[in-house]
This record gives sequence, structure tokens and C-alpha cells, in this order.
Amino acid sequence: MGMDNQELTVQTVNFSHGKGPVFYASQPCWPMAGQIPTGRGKNGPGQKQHLISRLWDHLVAVKNPFCRQIPDNQGPFPVQVGQFIRVIQGPLGRPQLLLGDHMGPAISFCASSQNLWAALCGDAHDIGIDVAQSHEFQGKYPFYRVFHPRELSHALKSAEKDLKKAAALLWSVKEAAAKALGCGFHLVDPLQVIVYPSTGEATGGAAWTGAKENCIYDFPVGLSKKAVKRFPMAQGRSLRVRSICQGKMWLSIALLQRQSYQGDGPGRPVSQSPKIQTGEA
Repeated sequence: MGMDNQELTVQTVNFSHGKGPVFYASQPCWPMAGQIPTGRGKNGPGQKQHLISRLWDHLVAVKNPFCRQIPDNQGPFPVQVGQFIRVIQGPLGRPQLLLGDHMGPAISFCASSQNLWAALCGDAHDIGIDVAQSHEFQGKYPFYRVFHPRELSHALKSAEKDLKKAAALLWSVKEAAAKALGCGFHLVDPLQVIVYPSTGEATGGAAWTGAKENCIYDFPVGLSKKAVKRFPMAQGRSLRVRSICQGKMWLSIALLQRQSYQGDGPGRPVSQSPKIQTGEA
């Protein structure tokens, strides 16, 4: 699914354990630092806020149920949200979206050599987005420091047996997962984020489905016992990553189930969804 919005196309990807889609888009990086967008969707300085403003406009346009989770005395959200939302940073640098005085849905960012990518969750889960390209893994890259042998082995099956492409896939998955956890690689390191074999090519949920070079893969992701000990709030939560191949670049989006989900019935226990696996690869 896509929607053009002043030369910006909003895409969606769906997860089996999420109630709503994740919206994402990219724009070329602005040539001048501090450049401010103008016109509809303007939301203060910075391209990150500009992109999130567009994604928020898209979420409002499709009338996602998340929009009804603010108390009634706040009134309905206006379609023109340019001065209503703010992007701030959490203690570990995690981006957060404020809707007036209330916390909004989860957001995430990443940058490639030419584009800035942004993602916004359509429900009350946590998300992370990352892109990686094959050329980033040239020469004597220390694969053993970030990837387990078994991870590389199964990633090669999804990357046409190209080691550099497989490395880009795995790195984007691990980075997206770390962003969804909210700790980045501050509390866990790449080897402690374990990528399990893909459950197969996903069907639907993105505009590129159908092209061989744009296949979508679904990866369960776990944490080592050491990582869970350092980051216990991750235990018992489902974490999956959808990865889309775009030529020599991989785009990965992680969805992490929150410990409680307001829009899915009162007191819905996390145990009704698959858990983060713990162990060693």
C-alpha cells in the first residue's frame, strides 16, 4: 500500500502479531543542516519531524484506532497536525512522539547514504527501522564480532549466497530489533541479538510484494540470556522483524509487543503471543 504526499510515498507493512500496520517512508537527506520544510505538514525544524508529520497525517487519514486512545476531554485530532506533534528523545536517545501532552505511537528513524527513513506504528507496539547495504561490508569486515556462524548460514539462503548481502540483511535485522527494544546497542551488543531462520517469504503488507528482488522475509528474533539479564523488560515479549530486499539494500522493520495492549481488551496477557526466545545461537 502506498500514498503519495508531495513527492513522499507512505508504505505499510503488517505483522501477524500486531493489530495495526507500521507506516514508513523516506526522503532524500536535505543538503543543508537545519533546513525547515514549508507548506502543509510543516512541523518545526528538522527533517525527522517533517517525515513523522507526514506519517502522522497518513495515520489520521486512515482513521487508525490508536487515535481514539487519548482521553475524551482532549477532543478529536485535527487532520492538520503540523503544530500538534513533537519529536523528542528518551534517556537512551530513543525518539518519541508527543501528541500535545500525551505520548503518541512508537516511531523510529534510520539513515542511508542518501535518504532518511522514518517509521510510525499503527498500534500500541514498539518498533525499530534500519537499512543496510552490501557495500558496507567490504574487505576484512569482522563478521565474527557481530554475527553467529548459524545466522550467516541461514541468511545466505535469503541473500542468494552473497556474503556481503547476507551481512547487510543480518545487520539491518539486529539494528532494527535493538531500536525496537529502545536500548540500541547500549545495553546489548550485536552477538546478543539472535536472528533465527526466516519463517518464509511473507505475503502482502508492502507495495513491493511480487518482485523477486523485493521479497519480504519474516524473522523471529531473540536475546541471549546475558542480554535478558541486563535488559529484563524484554523478557516475555514477542519480537519479529520484516525485511525487504531492495536490490543490494535491505530495509528491516522490527515490531516488539508491549507488555500490555490497551486496544486489545482489558488486561490481555502477553502470554497469548509467542515470546522472545532466549539462548545462544
